[in-house]
Amino acid sequence: MKVTKEEAFEYHSKNRPGKIEVVASKPLATQRDLSLAYTPGVADVVQAIAEQNETAYSFTAKANLVAVISNGTAILGLGNLGALASKPVMEGKGVLFKQFADIDVFDIEIDTQDTDKLIETIHAISPTFGGINLEDIKSPECFEIEQRLTELLDIPVFHDDQHGTAIISGAALINALKLTGKRAEEIKVVVSGAGASAISCSDFYVTLGVKPENILMVDSQGVIFTGREKGMNKFKERFAIDTNRRTLSDAIDGSDLFLGLSIADILTVDMIKTMGDQPIIFAMANPNPEINYELARKTRPDALVATGRSDYPNQINNVLGFPFIFRGALDVGARNINTSMKIAATKALASLTHEDVPDSVLKAYNLKSLSFGPEYLIPKPFDPRVLIWESAAVAEAAIKSGVARKTIDIPTYRDELASRLGHGRKVHRYIMNTAKQNPKKIVYAEGEEVKIIKAAYQVSENAIGHPILVGQPQKIQQTIKELKLNFTPEIVSITDNDNKLTNYAKSYHKKRERHGVTFALARERVSTPNIYGMMMVDSGDADAFLSGLTYEYPDVLKPALEIFGDKEADKRVTGSYIVIIKEKVLIFTDATVNIEPDEKSLAQAAILANDFAKTIELNPRVAMLSFSNFGSSQHPISHKVRNAIQIVQNERPDIVIDGEMQADVAVNSQLMSERFPFSKLKNANVLVFPNLSSANIAYKLLQQLTGAITIGPVLLGMNAPVHVLQTGDNIEEIVNMSAIAIMNAKTN
Repeated sequence: MKVTKEEAFEYHSKNRPGKIEVVASKPLATQRDLSLAYTPGVADVVQAIAEQNETAYSFTAKANLVAVISNGTAILGLGNLGALASKPVMEGKGVLFKQFADIDVFDIEIDTQDTDKLIETIHAISPTFGGINLEDIKSPECFEIEQRLTELLDIPVFHDDQHGTAIISGAALINALKLTGKRAEEIKVVVSGAGASAISCSDFYVTLGVKPENILMVDSQGVIFTGREKGMNKFKERFAIDTNRRTLSDAIDGSDLFLGLSIADILTVDMIKTMGDQPIIFAMANPNPEINYELARKTRPDALVATGRSDYPNQINNVLGFPFIFRGALDVGARNINTSMKIAATKALASLTHEDVPDSVLKAYNLKSLSFGPEYLIPKPFDPRVLIWESAAVAEAAIKSGVARKTIDIPTYRDELASRLGHGRKVHRYIMNTAKQNPKKIVYAEGEEVKIIKAAYQVSENAIGHPILVGQPQKIQQTIKELKLNFTPEIVSITDNDNKLTNYAKSYHKKRERHGVTFALARERVSTPNIYGMMMVDSGDADAFLSGLTYEYPDVLKPALEIFGDKEADKRVTGSYIVIIKEKVLIFTDATVNIEPDEKSLAQAAILANDFAKTIELNPRVAMLSFSNFGSSQHPISHKVRNAIQIVQNERPDIVIDGEMQADVAVNSQLMSERFPFSKLKNANVLVFPNLSSANIAYKLLQQLTGAITIGPVLLGMNAPVHVLQTGDNIEEIVNMSAIAIMNAKTN
């Protein structure tokens, strides 16, 4: 994606200049807080660390703090522009650490090109940090700097320019070899470039099985061969081999892998025509690769091509490595990042590529589908699962290789990593795990829809439930084939099940015979996918029902209420949303069913939402919302809310509930304590709105303006596990609602 200089300047200078800030992680609202944070309280912590240095990991930010350090001698592709010029890059690196792995960073730019001084400075400041990421330091000095610091320090030191590209491209190599059927020890490799990345990649590929004698390295002077003197150093010398090939064109003839870490357009069409069958081309020069992706594929349709660019498939991007490698290393207190940990990271990335791709990733890259193959050799940088897979693999390797300060349970750690992605992930994980404990049959009325088929596949693949798709078998099977899904769901054709249709029609007629429904009309209605699917649940042929992707909400809700509840039940049913905003998980109700609820319906909504909160492991604290605070305004609406509270307290004295109150008071405990100290309710997490308009407007505004995550609508109070999707829901939302319906089926 192209950006202008003006856009870049504006981005970096607007509001608070730069890209980072320091935020306090402890409260500083009172004199007591200040006494604890600084003097005199901090003195005890100082003494504890002085007596036992390891306690710094418990009492300070050290355990989650990485130094991103540069001297500006090799900034991106711009060269030696000095320490200060590297600062925006280092700030950017810090932002990536935080965004992708929740790691805090201090960027440090050291104004020296003297190797000894640089090492001495980093050594001197190292006690502050849990790890050190070296960045944009020129070759060959970078090799010595990293090696000596690793020997001096007992925290991870990682030069990303060397190892990041090696680890990520190594994952792509593993998968490329799998697709081509080639073996690492047999392939012939040509490396264009002899800088830090090229040398590190070559070394790393050897650990993956490539034979050193099969690597031809080419720099600006040509092939690095035994006896060459010009432009050599001890690091290049290790890759000098006995050969009569002298140019890149000579070297590439008959090769299996081209690894480009050099300059744009150096690899020509004529060159790649001479490569072996199914050549692997990693053209990673930035911003423009050694050969254009499309040109390479056009010239060699059998080629597997990767670049460093985001606008083509198979982007080899270091952001797939450093945040997650450090996350795993920090969480076990690793003393260094060794080869075992790097290989573990590579294999985790390679394995993840074989998993089904979440809809959120497809949406981020504007893709309809993505599966392991020539255009998907490595995960996408914005795949949230990378944190879980890669960090856990690195942590486990650190423990097994003996460099970890502490041992952790890896399955539990994977759950903890998921929780770092936000409370939405935590809630999502709990719902999924609950559904998986006893998977149920779930019927999808819109079984021919692509989104439904893909969601049903995930439900089946992840053992969440057993999908039943309503629709024409031939059409569904053809779609599954086109999507290349290994999926054989149960498919129900209404027209091919006359006996079932008749039995369902009889049951439906009995329910609705006093509401003007004849048997003929009953049969006609049951012939529609929604009512047919609901009758499957009613008869016990399925456990849960989901529809609404292509229908208006009332068109699904109305027949559900007619089948599973009488007129009184209509007043009890409410539509709730799980709303996740930063660190808070809230339940909003009623956002979809009752437009102007009376006091009894409000009370029922509060009870249902309270009980639902418990099912997702929230400790419910219910606030009845209004424009009034505890009688401050005498109005029929505030009276209605107060009366609803009284009903709840009479029926369910176990529920923690208060009101009526304004929304800010409900969620701000300090405000509540200052203005209404008599209330025992603090930090409400179940918000009952006075009508549908206010609830619906509130959750949609939060969703759009704050990026709040919403899961729902969850129908509460139904006599069966029937739920209604929102028109246009994405695949993750359908899977979420499937899990909620299955979880609901277990308790119904």
